[in-house]
Amino acid sequence: MQRNFGEHLRWWRKRRGLSQLELAGVAGTSQRHLSFLESGRAAPSQQMVLNLAGALNVSLRQQNAFLGSAGFALVWREGKLGQPELAQVDSALDYVLAQQEPFPAFVVDRHWNLKRANGGAARLVEFILGAVPEGPVNLADALLSPAILRPFLVNWEEVALHFIRGVQADAIADGSAQSTALLARLLAYEGLPELAQSAAIEEAPRPLLPIHFRKSETSLRLFSTIATLGTPQDVTVQEIRIESFFPMDDPTARFFRRAKPKRRG
Repeated sequence: MQRNFGEHLRWWRKRRGLSQLELAGVAGTSQRHLSFLESGRAAPSQQMVLNLAGALNVSLRQQNAFLGSAGFALVWREGKLGQPELAQVDSALDYVLAQQEPFPAFVVDRHWNLKRANGGAARLVEFILGAVPEGPVNLADALLSPAILRPFLVNWEEVALHFIRGVQADAIADGSAQSTALLARLLAYEGLPELAQSAAIEEAPRPLLPIHFRKSETSLRLFSTIATLGTPQDVTVQEIRIESFFPMDDPTARFFRRAKPKRRG
């Protein structure tokens, strides 16, 4: 549903759990003026829209949505990987992926759609599935679907619970229909609704959650890090995530050092 600026502002303020007085103080305006903005009795300037969006700590995509709902032109562009305007970003991503070799690394967007991967990632997928899938790949679906990686994850429940809670947090922070739809799709997989309601707290929590794959007699134990690009001035750039995997034991490290397939671009 398309909201006008006042509705949009009120919706986000309540989502952030802020009173009008609290938000007004952070945004540098008065509670009275904020009340008028929410009710539609006053129209914001472009700078006030950006001040309020910043105070609500929303993404560049949502800042554009704020501007559009107030009748202003969008400020933040949305480039596309592989196009000239993001050539420096492409080079940086390629460099990071190359530095992670021979271990896996994936570049995904905010909804876990795969944008590119390195040779270590290809080796991991080829080992588990027998081949690198053609066409679009969503890492969230691949991880949580019983038809893809789930049968090979020894600690699937641990990993799935950790991941689904991350997607839930993203949906709360993002507030978009697309993020809500992704969460609903993932929760429709067998066993996910019940798992999402469980506590699953270990008696002695580990410092890192292992991702333990097993196929035949081969076990791979990995942990991951997620990086983003700093100081983004573009919607696409802000939403990029780089997930890098590291071995948790010597056999896993040796597995990835044995071969270096070509990077998927």
